[in-house]
Amino acid sequence: MLTNIIAKLTGETIIPMKKKPKLGSGKRFKQLTSKLKKQGVRDPKALAAAIGRKKYGKAKFQKLAAKGKKK
Repeated sequence: MLTNIIAKLTGETIIPMKKKPKLGSGKRFKQLTSKLKKQGVRDPKALAAAIGRKKYGKAKFQKLAAKGKKK
């Protein structure tokens, strides 16, 4: 709220942050793989999985992967 007031006073525009898709929906994984593909990664799915395992840990990532596969 305070940032909105300051932005109005200074004439700046506020760019609203996009909400991320729900964890476990598989949409975040798809977004990451498409981003990695654009960057020229040879195997974007494998790299995205490695990033996910590092970020969430092996057990939690396995649960998310299983949940995403069901959908």
